[in-house]
Amino acid sequence: MARKKRKRNSSGGIGNLAQTILSILKKERNKTFNYKQIAAKLGVNDASSRNQIIKKLAQLKAKQEIEEVERGKFKAVITTQYYSGILDITAKGSGYIICDDFEDDVYVASNNVNKALDGDEVEFYLYKRRKRGKLEGEITNIIKRKKSEYVGVVQLHSNYAFVIPDSNKMYKDIFVPINKTNKAEDGDKVLVSLEDWPEKADSPYGKILKVLGKPGDHQTEIHSILAEYGLPYEFPHEVEEFASKIDTSISAEEIAKRRDMRKTLTFTIDPKDAKDFDDALSFQVLDNGLYEIGIHIADVSHYVQPDTVLDEEAYERGTSIYLVDRVVPMLPEVLSNFACSLRPHEEKFTFSAVFQLNDKAEVKNQWFGRTVTYSDARFAYEEAQAIIETKSNNIPEEVSLTGKAYTADQSIADAILKLDDLAKIMRSKRMSQGAISFDKVEVKFNLDEENNPVGVFFKSSKDANKLIEEFMLLANKKVAEFVGKKSPKKTFVYRIHDEPDDSKLAALQNVVGKFGYKLNFKDRKSTTASLNNLLKDVVGKKEQNLVDTLTIRSMSKAEYSVFNIGHYGLAFEYYSHFTSPIRRYPDVMAHRLLQHYLDGGKSVSEEVYEDKCSHCSSMEYLATQAERDSIKYMQIKFMQDHKDEEFAGVISGVTDWGVYVEIISNKCEGMVRIRDISDDYYEFDESQFAIIGRETKNMYQLGDEVVVKVKNTDLVKKHLDFILLGKLEDQ
Repeated sequence: MARKKRKRNSSGGIGNLAQTILSILKKERNKTFNYKQIAAKLGVNDASSRNQIIKKLAQLKAKQEIEEVERGKFKAVITTQYYSGILDITAKGSGYIICDDFEDDVYVASNNVNKALDGDEVEFYLYKRRKRGKLEGEITNIIKRKKSEYVGVVQLHSNYAFVIPDSNKMYKDIFVPINKTNKAEDGDKVLVSLEDWPEKADSPYGKILKVLGKPGDHQTEIHSILAEYGLPYEFPHEVEEFASKIDTSISAEEIAKRRDMRKTLTFTIDPKDAKDFDDALSFQVLDNGLYEIGIHIADVSHYVQPDTVLDEEAYERGTSIYLVDRVVPMLPEVLSNFACSLRPHEEKFTFSAVFQLNDKAEVKNQWFGRTVTYSDARFAYEEAQAIIETKSNNIPEEVSLTGKAYTADQSIADAILKLDDLAKIMRSKRMSQGAISFDKVEVKFNLDEENNPVGVFFKSSKDANKLIEEFMLLANKKVAEFVGKKSPKKTFVYRIHDEPDDSKLAALQNVVGKFGYKLNFKDRKSTTASLNNLLKDVVGKKEQNLVDTLTIRSMSKAEYSVFNIGHYGLAFEYYSHFTSPIRRYPDVMAHRLLQHYLDGGKSVSEEVYEDKCSHCSSMEYLATQAERDSIKYMQIKFMQDHKDEEFAGVISGVTDWGVYVEIISNKCEGMVRIRDISDDYYEFDESQFAIIGRETKNMYQLGDEVVVKVKNTDLVKKHLDFILLGKLEDQ
């Protein structure tokens, strides 16, 4: 439903003046104000209003609600204890504050949010009473805005405009003076920046930074997703120029400083559409019967030097972003796809972890350092998988990168088969130590030339993927151990993963219990064992995607830190990210620090690196959000062309306003609103994860298989609405 155009707000004048003055003084309670400053804040300058302000100041002082610090200068008397936390806004405009001082989140009614926005760090005080058992508070100050830029659609009026934000978390439209509309036309999708939110104004004031295009247009929507999270989609000119002038030649002088491994058999295994080859494996059998396996990583830190515009840009980005139809790289293409990429039949500078393993996959020797390597061949995962499955070197045409059948070098096929054996031993060892096996199916789209989705396919992890994964895990773990066990202690960048929260595990048990699964949380070992069994038992079942998703959500989020607590999901005491420096900045930091310590350098500042770690963690989070939004966008685009079809789906979520249904054949998720189910009046039953018909007692429960049809697709808001046709078994 289109929203009506807004009139500009004008709430001038003085309402409850004493309260307003008090809230101004409380908001900036460390400052003093005279009556003129308060008048300016209120936007009044006539004599009568000023006299009223003077009178109210005297009354507030008499009530001891404010104090006169020096003649004519007033300050609020503070008797309340204040807390700070992060605000999480609901779609209705009320919110919850997440605060370390309280176990439960603190509810804030919409009239007490006081201009705070989603994600802001806020100061608040707690009411003495509880509302329906909930802690409740009022926001008194905004310590730090989470974001100042929003994407939305502009509504032009004759001498001003409003931007209607796309995000349902932004509960106010943004007022834009006509001289700040940046030539935007009515109905354009724009990026707007918040500039001010005057005391008396209902809406924040902003200016339009960029016109993104027309809503619904593919490029516009993809750029909007990036802009919503403050992510870039092009490099500044000076960064591109700097990167293009870097000397990427493989000089004899530089080779002399490195271990030369160009003669050792080396190859890459990557997705078939990859261009940035971060890692290569080398393999040789030594005279002592051990296998020497090199994990060779692009030596990004050789090219990306600290304190350059290139390094600053890479740090700001923190990560490459993998959207449905494009990659937004962390490094300019000249490096990510060419100089650093370990392309076949090219010599490259690499940073390597070289291990000697026996037949039991035990590490008998290790070496870390800079190398020069030469990749003899490039394989797609599907090609390596064919070698593993057929135990031969024949690559059939259906998986071949060239589209033609060919015979791979026998020595490489032998190497892949041996590496696969060793990877399987390492994997089962990890599992027995309590690692959790997340093999979540990924949704991928076949796109035509115009980036329209013409088909959906699922990508799952096979032996070839797991082979690469195990050797990358080995390198990441051993690098972290090498630095982490040093004495005296050295600062390093770890990838940490905390234990899951008990309440989240209990909630998971509650849901999976509906499908007849039982979990055992007695201790760490039984927890991981029962989670692995659960993930194994649901494979191929209708509830698989739901259970996989809920299990991942019950976990803590992995992040970067200099304070090592180990990695719960992998069951490693030490873990870092070392193997993907083309697409992750923490790996670049790990390379620099490892080299610094190999050279005998002293420990670096914990504080400086912890700041960098938290920046990288938050950029990773934003990139993940953007990636999810792009998949959601593509799913909706795909469903637009299937409006008249009936689909079987699984109920994946139940709320008091409707049920979410995920289509089995393409994993698109949409909403069936309760008001659209016409055969009865349905009510939400939280304890049963269900909606139940008042008359018929008909129940739609989490995990039920149903049949739906598309009712409405909204590309701009990324909403998909379904009509419920009934249960699958009744059709």
